[in-house]
Amino acid sequence: MGTVTIGVSIAVPEPHGSLLQERRAGFGDAAAHGIPTHVTLLPPTEVEAGRLPAVEAHLTEVAAAGRPFTMRLSGTGTFRPVSPVVFVRVAEGAEVCTWLQQRVREASGPVARDLLFPYHPHVTVAHGIDEAAMDRAFAELADYEASWPCSGFALYEQGPDGVWRRLRDFPFGGCTVVPPQAAPVDHGTLPAF
Repeated sequence: MGTVTIGVSIAVPEPHGSLLQERRAGFGDAAAHGIPTHVTLLPPTEVEAGRLPAVEAHLTEVAAAGRPFTMRLSGTGTFRPVSPVVFVRVAEGAEVCTWLQQRVREASGPVARDLLFPYHPHVTVAHGIDEAAMDRAFAELADYEASWPCSGFALYEQGPDGVWRRLRDFPFGGCTVVPPQAAPVDHGTLPAF
């Protein structure tokens, strides 16, 4: 069956997602249009394709334990000189993102893994481009602000063309979701974090 490269993230909704993606492309980041604007919960991870059902079952459990929360972005930061990245900061919701990513990667789950760097939720707006463009991204988005109610996360797969595509959404427990045709709706709620 082979392997696939997957990732788990919280999508930045419209109009914010497209705006930040266009800004990223404008700074000269060639990968911008292949990467939906997001906050990572599981970085690119290679898994056996046959393990995807187990991954989806695990993510369903993680999401069921979550609750909707406010995600707020504010200002910029950078990982330079350790890593050539400029990002928009997660000013509200970082603790929940940290909790979620720990559960996604838990040792007993199908995508257990260590990280190269300590987890720091963020939205990348420039990666691996020249220093002047990184400085421009840092300065031009320094006053950027956005917020939205976050109601879940998604599983993505990277195609052979390098483009990330959403495979499935995982709504948090307590969210009302419009089901596909004739499926029952579970309106149960779970305690807050």
